[in-house]
Amino acid sequence: MTLRDAQAYVDGVRGGDRAILARAITLVESEQRAHAELAHEVLEALLPQTGGAYRVGISGVPGAGKSTFIDALGTMLTDQGHRVAVLAVDPTSSISGGSILGDKTRMSALSHDPNAFIRPSPTSGTLGGVARKTRESILLCEAAGFDVVLVETVGVGQSETIVAGMVDYFLVLLIAGAGDELQGIKRGILEVADMLAINKADGDNRRRAIRAQASYQSALRLMRGGSVPPVVTCSALEKTGLGELWALVVESQRDLEASGELVRKRQRQQVQWMWDMVEDGLRRALHADPELSTLITELEDAVGAGRATPSAAALRILRRFAERAGDALTRG
Repeated sequence: MTLRDAQAYVDGVRGGDRAILARAITLVESEQRAHAELAHEVLEALLPQTGGAYRVGISGVPGAGKSTFIDALGTMLTDQGHRVAVLAVDPTSSISGGSILGDKTRMSALSHDPNAFIRPSPTSGTLGGVARKTRESILLCEAAGFDVVLVETVGVGQSETIVAGMVDYFLVLLIAGAGDELQGIKRGILEVADMLAINKADGDNRRRAIRAQASYQSALRLMRGGSVPPVVTCSALEKTGLGELWALVVESQRDLEASGELVRKRQRQQVQWMWDMVEDGLRRALHADPELSTLITELEDAVGAGRATPSAAALRILRRFAERAGDALTRG
């Protein structure tokens, strides 16, 4: 398969070839312009085969057992006849630039399951990288026949709310017995969560999990009023509560489909995706132009030192960018 052989990618992904799917995801993750053009061609051809999966985002506090949970949930789903793809959005190593593959090694059962596909993806240190690459990877997995796509976030920064904006259902994994039950939980995550799941509800910890469940329910009622997401308990280790948890995901999806909200929600996400791509492209174009890059550096220093206001600096950058773009169009 040559670099320019878009049809080979399309046929391979449609045929469920996992090796070609992996290469196609590598293609959409590439920063090279030639690869980007080929990736767009492949995605356009595969678009009719997308959209048929449950898209579920999963985040969790440190120590919540996220990888073990995904391993247990994914295995349960493949046992039920589903094909499960896991896109683990990993932080990028500041030294090598490669993604951290620890989560894949921790999902021992799922990583050997023929009906599962696990793909750790580097964020390249940017939230824009999460949005652009993961959304396209979701489409590729759907086109390859995976009917459940689980998107795992790194659990830090704002990546959770970005992932919540690209999935149908967003689940936050928590644990009990860690002091203040709400300590360290970002308000923004609770505002976008469709479910809170308290993991490790087993053994001596089960009572603490039930108490934590009541605490979270009360907090959510105060925060979100009448629209309170379910709070459930489960144990990935003992594989309990997972069936009930997934039933709630399925019920939500059916309600969204019946009301037409699923279509509208995905349409809104597609439009937001377009603008994310535009903004990301403009940012890249600004920094790729040597003159503008120099100007940006100078203005950043001026704004930081209080010699210029942010609004004035932004306006100057935008005006110069428009001038440069106009010059390029005239030359063209």
